[in-house]
Amino acid sequence: MGNVFKAAGYTYTRPLHWQGDDFLKLGGVAASTYGLYLVDDNIRREFLNHKKDVPNVLLNYGWYAGSPQNNYGFTGAVYLTGLFSKNPKLRRTGVLLISAATTTGFLQQLTKSAVGRARPGSDLGKNHFRPFGGSAKYRSFPSGHGVLTFTNAHVIAKQFENIWIKAGIYAVGIVPGASRIYADAHWASDVFLSWATSFFVVEAIDIYLDRKYDEKYNNKKPLKTSLSLTFNGNLIGAVYTF
Repeated sequence: MGNVFKAAGYTYTRPLHWQGDDFLKLGGVAASTYGLYLVDDNIRREFLNHKKDVPNVLLNYGWYAGSPQNNYGFTGAVYLTGLFSKNPKLRRTGVLLISAATTTGFLQQLTKSAVGRARPGSDLGKNHFRPFGGSAKYRSFPSGHGVLTFTNAHVIAKQFENIWIKAGIYAVGIVPGASRIYADAHWASDVFLSWATSFFVVEAIDIYLDRKYDEKYNNKKPLKTSLSLTFNGNLIGAVYTF
């Protein structure tokens, strides 16, 4: 638990050490989030129009997978498995899962309260904000379900080198965030920022844990990764390259 809280502190202080490339990444995420914000109404309309085509099992999975109690049950099980099996790589993975979930979870809760963006289901519109509004309908930005599940997906995908396995894990990881748009609980820009936050928090904590553990799940030099937004006609999408 010492590593968990130290990793969170390390991550929160990283902006104090940012350099040129880091600010470019921040600008890219901000621009992408704003781009989605501009078309939030369009995306919401398309998702709701096709909600009946989505199997209920996916919508239910999105809710349960992103619930904090279920998430910590899973991450805790990973750590304990590594502890009792005396597997340092699996134990490190458990610490990465727990610390990343704790870091992103606290950050998104604080942001939700401070920003006070109205949920789409409240029918107040995407431009309605009530900072520190208190009510649950003013806690849309960002998505807690999207943060926790994509955090897990990114950590787990790091365990594998096969690109198809990685792609499958990420596909499962984005389902909860997308399901929250279908549920009219979050805007697309809320979910995208959640995914981006998860990605960078996991990367920061992984660097910190390199100092604490001798063994890593993947000892080869990591491939360069990138997260970007694409536009094509009337389509918009997030692209993760690995």
